[in-house]
Amino acid sequence: MTKHINIALVGNPNSGKSSLFNVLTGLNQKVGNFPGVTVDKKTGQCTIAENLTATLIDLPGTYSLYPKRADEWVAYKVLLQQDEDIKPDLVVLVADASNLKRNLLFCSQIIDLKVPVVVALSMIDLANKKGTQIDINGLERELGVPVVTINPRKNKGVPQLKKVIEQTAQFHAHTSKDFISSKSLAEDAIADVKQMLPALSDYAGLHYLINHEHFLLSDTLQNEIEAIEEKNKFNPTKTQAEEIMQRYGRIKHIMQQTVVEADPLKKALFTEKLDDILMHKRWGYFILLTVLFLMFQSVFWIAQYPMDGIEWVFGKLSGWLTDVLPAIWWSDLLINGVVAGLSGILVFIPQIMILFGIITILEDTGYMARISFLTDKLMRKVGLNGKSVMPMISGFACAVPAIMTARNIENRKERLLTIMVTPLMSCSARLPVYTILIALVIPSKLYFGFLSLQGLVMMGLYLLGTVLALLVSYVMKFFINIQEKSFFILELPVYRAPRWKNALTTMIEKAKIFVFDAGKIIMVISLLLWTLSTYGPAKRMAAVTAKYELLEKSNPDKTAELNKQRQTELLQNSYAGILGRSIEPVIQPLGYDWKIGIALVTSFAAREVFVGTMATLYSVGDDGEDNSSTLRQKMSAAVKADGTKVYTLATGLSLLIFYALAMQCMSTLAIVKRETRSWKWPVIQLIYMTGLAYLLSWLAYVIFK
Repeated sequence: MTKHINIALVGNPNSGKSSLFNVLTGLNQKVGNFPGVTVDKKTGQCTIAENLTATLIDLPGTYSLYPKRADEWVAYKVLLQQDEDIKPDLVVLVADASNLKRNLLFCSQIIDLKVPVVVALSMIDLANKKGTQIDINGLERELGVPVVTINPRKNKGVPQLKKVIEQTAQFHAHTSKDFISSKSLAEDAIADVKQMLPALSDYAGLHYLINHEHFLLSDTLQNEIEAIEEKNKFNPTKTQAEEIMQRYGRIKHIMQQTVVEADPLKKALFTEKLDDILMHKRWGYFILLTVLFLMFQSVFWIAQYPMDGIEWVFGKLSGWLTDVLPAIWWSDLLINGVVAGLSGILVFIPQIMILFGIITILEDTGYMARISFLTDKLMRKVGLNGKSVMPMISGFACAVPAIMTARNIENRKERLLTIMVTPLMSCSARLPVYTILIALVIPSKLYFGFLSLQGLVMMGLYLLGTVLALLVSYVMKFFINIQEKSFFILELPVYRAPRWKNALTTMIEKAKIFVFDAGKIIMVISLLLWTLSTYGPAKRMAAVTAKYELLEKSNPDKTAELNKQRQTELLQNSYAGILGRSIEPVIQPLGYDWKIGIALVTSFAAREVFVGTMATLYSVGDDGEDNSSTLRQKMSAAVKADGTKVYTLATGLSLLIFYALAMQCMSTLAIVKRETRSWKWPVIQLIYMTGLAYLLSWLAYVIFK
């Protein structure tokens, strides 16, 4: 009979834990979220032996059993059996052999919890390169738990690890000897806790005294433990300090008995030599800018081809459905609602996959930590930290995956600030709007023979978003009331070759998360926008239809042209059109008319919809001409009711600034809601970005009018 167990995979950050998880589970993985927090919950199925299967839970990396961040609390609660859903039967602790002293602190704490533990010693090859020799048998004897050397990248040691897991799961073999004497830290208090909960180890009892407020306990037990603390005058800070001192004293003894380290004056490793270049006080920033530029351009260039392919496929599909389906409401819903909505979701996938693939490669090589270190000084001045730079730079391609990358920022306030300002970076969806408006209102001039005025305006829009993102973060940091100290403690891992399989797995996972989570909200809003643009008050819509039926009867040779005009007038009288008319008084100070108002509403689905909306409103059809050129001509010739031009320099600049700053992307709002687990922050984001866009657009219109 096959037995099934739950295995918690734990370890310090950069210890090789995720590599082992990927090797053991392959693609048989599932990614979700731990309840109540936006922390990835990676689980996977694995066959340990013929009669033993396991569910592996890859817990967030942590340095000790004293949590500070949300992801550390997740790992802590699972290990203390305080997670409602996950109850591990066995713990596999991945320890970095090249940093054994640091890793043994966390290892010793888990051993004292008295749960079945197997230590997987990774990076033994790196330890050997540093001249460090480890007596594996001696280490196993000192710790009292099985120790297996592994190299997940080369699939070495994995069969042996599975065999040891099988034996440990079968016999629950681990030492009865404590790593340190936990009872000596608070003997009477621990004894009182264990009298109520006799199944606890001494060390687990200590953690009940320190963190019982966060545990799944009844009110009665909570009050009793609180009474024990008061009775014994328990001091958690002093106790924790004494525990760490005791542990490092024992770890020092183990290191002396089992580890032979190299001469500290030995020449620096390759990693240290490379850091002299990449972390240089001047050249380091130049190299960083080059890497970020190449990353952004790669996302932009490479993603363009599959994105164009997706749009082409959906365009052909829409055309084919239009030809074969009857011209009734449900076919219009299918084509312009469902198919268009799916296209709006799937077109983001290439950018998401490529961006996360590149970021995973940068993380694997060890350079990501260097980027955070180099940019921390600037970011910290505005309330962010060094880890904020990657989401912000990624926002130039697309805010959706950029916001998802903010998960690696531990401090809640800094993570929230990063999420709130990242959409101000000009994403690729703004480019179609920038292109047509700049061509429309900015003269094609060259300065010094090579500097294009239109190009300078385009660059200015990108800089505007970046500068305002930093200013908004500086202001907003005073209003977000999260009292959490920020310590930028960053481990610089050694440089390694990237794991291409790991990058591919991450790309697939992130695409699935976007499609199945944010995609649901996008589809709902797409269908809502279709409804608003298709339907209107019955009498008004019927009057328009009757009017054009009469015109077509009397002018049969102008059917195509009249049909375009009818579609424009139907849109004008739809609920979206009425909304455009109703907001016209609000947007008139910016120089906009009701048609631009409709575009502002419809482009909420995606900013690039602006061009398509303008094409419909100005009756631009596929008549074999260059549609974009024709559209510019029509927009250039457009006039208001008083005969003045609609698209003047002032209006064009105002509209450019509005699109550069306004939150007009339901995909971004959907992902912000998912990442913050609240509608509060996306609503605040929508209000402040729209307000900022309105104010600066109005200033631009007034100045250039």
